[in-house]
Amino acid sequence: MRKMSANLELKKQVVADIIEKFKGAESVVVCSYSGLTVEQVTELRKQCRENDVHYCVLKNRLVGRALAELNIEGLNDLLEGPNAFVFGTKDVTAAPKIINSFIEKNKLTSLEIKGGLMGTEKMDVAAVKALAATPSREELLATLVGCLQSPISGLVAVLDQIAEKKDAA
Repeated sequence: MRKMSANLELKKQVVADIIEKFKGAESVVVCSYSGLTVEQVTELRKQCRENDVHYCVLKNRLVGRALAELNIEGLNDLLEGPNAFVFGTKDVTAAPKIINSFIEKNKLTSLEIKGGLMGTEKMDVAAVKALAATPSREELLATLVGCLQSPISGLVAVLDQIAEKKDAA
């Protein structure tokens, strides 16, 4: 009896940890990973760490309990078979980009995107792949800065030419 209650307490703690992961995530990608080699998983985990993304394998039943406590619905059909969960905490596009590019770069059929979450909204495979193709926040900000700098540098060049003409005259 004592062992069962300790096991139950351990599971409750794991569910609480999973809840915190989901609360802290901008996006979550659910993947089927059966057939990946140890080297491939190690490389994927390394890429995730380098991009502030958390890759982990969790028990489907415990994830289901965590999602129920968070009132997130629609993912139960994804919680079958061996699943890995990829949590993007800083950028909504990070987790989908890493998984999608890893699959494409390595031409994998053993790692498959099943769906995911953006905030509390369910995403199908197409939505996850579309999100992977979206520029990151940093890329969008860099583009915006470039767009803002372009007219200003043009104005500076014109004013500089006017000043040179006045000096020459």
